[in-house]
Amino acid sequence: MEEIALLHLVDNAMKSNTRQLLSPPDRLYVCGIDTDIGKTYGTAFLIRTLREAGYTACTSMKLVQTGCHEISEDIETHRRLLGEPLSEWDRQGLTCPYLYSYPCSPHLAARMDGGEIDPERLNEATRHLQELGAKPLLVECAGGLMVPLTEHLLTIDYIAQQEDPQVALVTNGKLGSINHTLLSIDACMHRGIEVRYLIYNVYPEQDTTIERETISYLQGWLEEHLPSCLFMKMPIAG
Repeated sequence: MEEIALLHLVDNAMKSNTRQLLSPPDRLYVCGIDTDIGKTYGTAFLIRTLREAGYTACTSMKLVQTGCHEISEDIETHRRLLGEPLSEWDRQGLTCPYLYSYPCSPHLAARMDGGEIDPERLNEATRHLQELGAKPLLVECAGGLMVPLTEHLLTIDYIAQQEDPQVALVTNGKLGSINHTLLSIDACMHRGIEVRYLIYNVYPEQDTTIERETISYLQGWLEEHLPSCLFMKMPIAG
């Protein structure tokens, strides 16, 4: 089962990375270099790792979910991978303040459902969850960093507006990912956003030559340019 494999691999990652995981931020935004890159699995992976490191109150929320109804599908996946039921926070909609039916970018999905995303409502949701004890709180974003939340606000700019903004960036080994990863890191750095973790998703399997080089190159780049960022390899077996 993919859940068992994920949790076993997280345990292994936790053993080797605990020291570098100490003192995570109270709020961490989980972003991707692209859509469908593995942010949902990366979120569960990091929650499990942080809990095993002693941060037992660590949980997640979804900033905006499109393409579903009633309860966020990504929140359901977080809970399933962690082997826990949906919480009352989930059922009340606290962990996903905006839910839209059409599977597209948040600004368009909101418009198609006759509404608009209010950034302050997003802020209120995260503050409320943290007041209830959700710390660290991992906030999974929708799509890539440059996805528009409104006609005038990109996801990355929303994150940059927060106090001490920090992200976990999910990447993989597909052709072009080095470019996309470094562009994403550069965009964060220019906005004062700290890239705290780079989570490398090896699923689905890619060309092994490209994958090995991608891992080696990104690790070397981080050591030289961003040593404070922790590289985490997230293998997921189906």
